[in-house]
Amino acid sequence: MQIILLEKLANLGELGEVVKVKEGYARNFLIPHGKAKRATQANIAEFEKRRTELESAQAVALAAAQERAAKLDGLLVQITQKAGVDGKLFGSVTNIDIAEALKAQGFEVPRAAIRMPEGPLKQVGDQPVKIALHTDVVVTITVSVLGEPA
Repeated sequence: MQIILLEKLANLGELGEVVKVKEGYARNFLIPHGKAKRATQANIAEFEKRRTELESAQAVALAAAQERAAKLDGLLVQITQKAGVDGKLFGSVTNIDIAEALKAQGFEVPRAAIRMPEGPLKQVGDQPVKIALHTDVVVTITVSVLGEPA
């Protein structure tokens, strides 16, 4: 299915590009979330009329994300979990735990923005975690997992 992107999307394209994606991805995610429209002649003409408005909105979102990134970059977040003698956690530290710890420190970060490619943290110690605030803005924070005796 041919769609026109209404914002920049990672691994897909820039604002205004006409790209081909699978039909289900377009119908179930991109179009309902307002990230794209079908690439019909009418929609392309409408996009060209709104192009400056969409570009300025994207620039404002990028500036806001960069401002938040300046505050978050290099932040240390401490999370306490029950752990065994060898430093292995009885549970794990997930993106939900990190989002709650950040909220307690005054930073509102959606849990989907927290990138944990190796999965949940299962060891006591400091781990770097990336947070994607925008397609172009990714910051690294340090999550310090502290073990408490069971």
